Amino acid sequence: MASTTNQRIFIKDINQFVGQEIFIRGWVFRLRQLSKTSFVVLKDCSGEVQCVADTELLKDQRLKLDDAIEISGRVRLEARSKLGYEVDIVSVKILNPSSNNLPFNTSSNIESVGPETLLDYRPLAVRNEAVGNIFRIQAALLKYFREYLNSQLFTEIITSKIVASGTEGGTNLFEIKYFDRVAYLAQSPQFYKEHGVAGFERVYETGHVYRAEPHASSRHLTEYYSLDFELGFINGPEDVIQIERELLTYIFERINSEHADVLKSYDRPPLPSMLNVPIWEFDECLELLKKEFDRNDLIDDLDPEGERQLCKIAERETGLAAVFVIGYPLESRPFYTAPRGTNGAANSFDLLYNGLEITTGGQRLHRREDLESALLNRGIEPVNFESHLKMFELGMPPHGGLAIGLERLTMQVLGLSNVRQAVLYPRDRYKVTP
Repeated sequence: MASTTNQRIFIKDINQFVGQEIFIRGWVFRLRQLSKTSFVVLKDCSGEVQCVADTELLKDQRLKLDDAIEISGRVRLEARSKLGYEVDIVSVKILNPSSNNLPFNTSSNIESVGPETLLDYRPLAVRNEAVGNIFRIQAALLKYFREYLNSQLFTEIITSKIVASGTEGGTNLFEIKYFDRVAYLAQSPQFYKEHGVAGFERVYETGHVYRAEPHASSRHLTEYYSLDFELGFINGPEDVIQIERELLTYIFERINSEHADVLKSYDRPPLPSMLNVPIWEFDECLELLKKEFDRNDLIDDLDPEGERQLCKIAERETGLAAVFVIGYPLESRPFYTAPRGTNGAANSFDLLYNGLEITTGGQRLHRREDLESALLNRGIEPVNFESHLKMFELGMPPHGGLAIGLERLTMQVLGLSNVRQAVLYPRDRYKVTP
């Protein structure tokens, strides 16, 4: 390959230019200046390389950590280098100097840096691998989610996040001024996913959703990224569960094979197969919690401690801290949820993984008259949902689907302590900057 001094080379490709002069750009990651020789470790989006120069050559530059610079230099084999080569600097140009008052550097040990400081200086933080790798794993989870569903005849759809009403009866909505009327930020793409089923049979969507819930916990956000899919012609929610088992197993296998080094850096074992995650009925779970932990306080839902306790039981019995809980009380689920039997249970499930709910899904009502009855039973006039209900006159098949919170999934994969660590710019009850 011909050498070049005017075209930038990425650090990962430097090995192709041994003995040649190249032009590279990046940030000063490490800097060691001795009396005669200076060492500059340059970092770009593809890697790091050590560059070497006479200290005299750099004395007027006054380089600092995290300066954005460009280097012209010659690639030299060096057996003592981790990469097997170094770059002898011919010239350096500072493209933009970093501040003299940074609270930490890219190469700092960030364990001692507070979470608010990491958020306030987000670009600097993500250049540190301990933070940046969270979002590389998150990007991989999103990529493999798409890969698997594309292979299973799903069509990706993109739907509006400005809606006229809520998918769950109008609660917990962020109201916005929309010209001369009121509109809302979408809680979920649920209605649009169901419309997609009527058109494509199998659809998925990834995108932000919004919940105006005044939580202030380590697991809640008001804006989060949801991975949704919906499919038609199902026999029951077990069909949806089986696809999620296969989907997560595929995603985890890809993470294990492509990002094992990152998992290791977070002291995480290889991610498990999810093919045998059990399905437990909600009422049975309440009995288990009563028997194992003397819990008598849970009636129509699980609290965070109950989720952790069920995962402990599942891990003891199956070797995997994960369980699908199905059959929650119908009245505690959205109006479009199909019933499970005749005893007031719902064909709705949650997936608990390593002590945290990461998925909610189930089978939906697919006949207009059933949806109208469900709305009336909750004191909601069907006319308020007419634009949605008429889609059920188009041959809507039995269908179901689910939503996975990407940030929660990232949190559990890497063993993070707070979901905000898995968001570049978290939005919660108190935070709207940066």
